[in-house]
Amino acid sequence: MGAAGMDTERLVMRRWREADREPFAAMNADPEVMRYFPAVMTRRQSDLLVDRIEEGFETRGYGLWALEVRGSGEFIGFTGLAFQTFEAPFTPAVEVGWRLRRTAWGHGYAIEAARRAVRYGFEEAGLAEIVSITTVGNTRSRSVMERLGMTRDPADDFDHPDVPAGSPLVPHVLYRLRPAR
Repeated sequence: MGAAGMDTERLVMRRWREADREPFAAMNADPEVMRYFPAVMTRRQSDLLVDRIEEGFETRGYGLWALEVRGSGEFIGFTGLAFQTFEAPFTPAVEVGWRLRRTAWGHGYAIEAARRAVRYGFEEAGLAEIVSITTVGNTRSRSVMERLGMTRDPADDFDHPDVPAGSPLVPHVLYRLRPAR
């Protein structure tokens, strides 16, 4: 199960392949890529994340699609829809999210793929709302959220329960998007 035809002008959005695991683990071990997460990931943690992503595709028919650059086939990360159930006032919710290798930053790939994922969520999965979250200081991701047309109400900001207490990454912002009528 899973969405077909998830390509964009420059990207292929697809299910995960065994060959993605090594570059994904390297990306998740990069301290700069993981700057707004509590810690870098080990290879085992990264592989388990791929397994959970694939289980989500089987359960819901969508998830975090592996991204590759059209033509070169280069794996650059993921973008897609994740079902979030951690303890927060807005959960359960479907979140649009992305994580890209540093070499893929600054090319507009995150917004291009996120737009396609959002379109899938509303038009094909029939979602009534899509959210996105990040730490307060992650201005790059917040910019993508705003360019997607998402809006933030500061009253929705929250402390992420899965981030260790005392970490500067605890405060999070919440952005929301509903389908155009």
